[in-house]
Amino acid sequence: MTISFSARVVVPPHVLLQQVGEESVLLNVQKECYFGLDPVGTRMWEALTKGKTVEAAYEELLGAYNVDAERLRRDFEGLIEKLVENELLETEG
Repeated sequence: MTISFSARVVVPPHVLLQQVGEESVLLNVQKECYFGLDPVGTRMWEALTKGKTVEAAYEELLGAYNVDAERLRRDFEGLIEKLVENELLETEG
């Protein structure tokens, strides 16, 4: 699955989020499964869900972390794909 960076992501109504310190737990109440995010994953989630597009979230993260742009892109795409596969995020556009 390829995620378009011009897309926007939304959190489906069946997903709950609970932050525990700097980490987060996402719960898909329809599938009764959960997904844990470490502090970096939590920061990526926040950028994704508040940004206008995936690209805007990526650019925000690129400015926040001292990391190779291609590595960040691969890691970011991988996280988004897992979240979409587990129906924790949906893409629009």
